Amino acid sequence: MHDNNATKTIFSNAINRRVDEIKRISLDILNHPESGYREYRTSKLVADWFRTNGFHVQTDVAKTGVIATLKTDKPGPHVVVMGELDALLVPEHLYADRETGAAHACGHHAQIGSMLTVAAGLLDESVNKNLAGKISFMATPAEEYIELQYRQTLVDNGDIEFFGGKQELIKLGFFDDVDIAMLTHTGSELAGTLGIGGSNNGMVGKTIKYTGRAAHAGGSPHLGINALNAAHLALAAIHAQRETFRDSDTVRVHPIITKGGSVVNSVPSDVRIEAYVRASNVPAILRTSQKIDRAFRAGALATGASVEISTTPGYLPAKYDSSLTELYRQNAASLIGEDNIIQLNHGTGCTDMGDVSQIVPTIQPSANATTGSGHGVDYRVDNYELAVTKAGKAMGMTLIDLLSADGEKAKEISGSFDAPMTIDGYLNRIRSFRSTDTYEE
Repeated sequence: MHDNNATKTIFSNAINRRVDEIKRISLDILNHPESGYREYRTSKLVADWFRTNGFHVQTDVAKTGVIATLKTDKPGPHVVVMGELDALLVPEHLYADRETGAAHACGHHAQIGSMLTVAAGLLDESVNKNLAGKISFMATPAEEYIELQYRQTLVDNGDIEFFGGKQELIKLGFFDDVDIAMLTHTGSELAGTLGIGGSNNGMVGKTIKYTGRAAHAGGSPHLGINALNAAHLALAAIHAQRETFRDSDTVRVHPIITKGGSVVNSVPSDVRIEAYVRASNVPAILRTSQKIDRAFRAGALATGASVEISTTPGYLPAKYDSSLTELYRQNAASLIGEDNIIQLNHGTGCTDMGDVSQIVPTIQPSANATTGSGHGVDYRVDNYELAVTKAGKAMGMTLIDLLSADGEKAKEISGSFDAPMTIDGYLNRIRSFRSTDTYEE
């Protein structure tokens, strides 16, 4: 039997020779952030690197995604390593784009770096000759579920069907033959550690449009219908529901007003809201969604405005595979020590890795290499050795275990995975979340 430790040493040494190169790419992405389905420069940068290094590359996948493929000389399982291309909108962030407000306040630039790290190590012929099957590197767009109105225009134009990039990849068939998937996210749980396991909430998104009647705000407000007042009442009604949310469901509801009117001296007649409804399980998401819709309707009923409520498929709850997690844990511990591997708890944020975890064995460990608050103005990756190099090595070493010996370990994990959904069942399920309803007195 082949000695995987020897292969892992060759893999690690190959990466060591390219650490500075890959860090430069991560920093380049950090300094040129782009939000979801707008990641044109970032996609080109990633695609160019893969082409230069001899990979088969597909671009413009799910609008801005990139998929690079490395086939071994032996048939076997298909393992996917992912990174996310997109940034958030945090205009006050140190590295924000001054025109768009986009900023990597969630560490996706380091994710791309860790994905490229895996690819760089596998290029060594002494590594890949010992593997079976196929490895795909998916640089996925639009993980951050933001700019909902913009994404709806993409849906309306037929550019996409789903707001999340991995959902689009699933729909387009890129996961039809995938056996295992992995991605490493940055985190700030305990500096210098790699986090394993855990789970995440799922969610649906909502866009709400209140339509009132404009009138002179000072001279004749009685002739108007104040859509902003309708929105205020709805937000108060949502707050009144919070005591009905069960702690065990980890419900989170957080709306924002994206348009509050046109001019201050006219009664607001067009008011827009975006909202998330999150929970740890789908029944709780749907129950809460109904409560929130009632609150939005109440605001319209109280003021005489009309309201259009559009609900869009968000992300399904994430549950990471225990067998794959254990294999990863062993490799991560060999790099940074057992004491520096921590068990993650349930996270109330959401990710479209949750959707992937519903159909194939999936892990999303965290490289706790940051300071500041996630999605905040002070979020920084300050340990690139951990976030990019060691995170990539841990994934790559796990991949070596999976695909050596004719892919026996990958076959074992994939074969024992009890998928909650088939791909067709998954697509039907999330499509069922979509609705648009209008209410008026």
